[in-house]
Amino acid sequence: MLNDRHRREAAGILYAAQLRRSPVRPLTELYEGIGAQDAYEIQLLNIRRHCAEGAAVTGHKVGLSSPVMQAMMGVDEPDYGHLLDAMELRQDTPVPVAAYCAPRIEVEVGFVLGADLPGEGCTEADVLAATERVVPALELIDSRIADWRISLADTIADNASSAGYVIGEGRDPRELDLKSVEARLASGGETLATGRADAVLGDPATAVAWLARTVARFGVPLRKGHLVLPGSCTRAVDVTAGRTYTADFTGLGPVSLTFC
Repeated sequence: MLNDRHRREAAGILYAAQLRRSPVRPLTELYEGIGAQDAYEIQLLNIRRHCAEGAAVTGHKVGLSSPVMQAMMGVDEPDYGHLLDAMELRQDTPVPVAAYCAPRIEVEVGFVLGADLPGEGCTEADVLAATERVVPALELIDSRIADWRISLADTIADNASSAGYVIGEGRDPRELDLKSVEARLASGGETLATGRADAVLGDPATAVAWLARTVARFGVPLRKGHLVLPGSCTRAVDVTAGRTYTADFTGLGPVSLTFC
């Protein structure tokens, strides 16, 4: 475990790396013994700093919730991060690649909450009852850790590598079988990745319930109006300036991001 001074110091290192778009060495190399508890506290320090500077929390994300993403990142359990209003992207506005360190996109079925979720004891049934609509989503992830050399503690501290998100219209989750939703990510007519929503812990609603139970331990609620991104059902894809990336979901439709 780290002491409070080291946690504040680590938070400052990540904050500066994001501000300057200059990635740093893994925290696991800088701080011997750093664990998941330390990392979540470091994450919260920076979220509080952003909020003190005028940002608002608009939701949360589950990271590393599919076997393919856990294998890609070399970890064996999910993590979570916060979504802020400044992260919201638009389908009709190109995203500058230079504004990030090493951006990638992920394909997700998002949950827009129509009611608060319970914390401890939250179930998949609670998630479906509280969800106003499920939406096609692309999450923009970025690592303030150099070369994506992340352990679980590194990505947790770095707000689960969150950077941005865009969502489409969506529909009532009770109108479709969430587990069987298929997704295809393409650019310029080329298929880049495919997957099914059940790649996320067997059911994306399971990931949302896990998140509600987990963040409750830190006094963090999942509120009405929040967006919850349960994790990618495909591998993450590096983005390139000048290209448009479109994810198309059966039963939900498409969502796109263009990079410049």
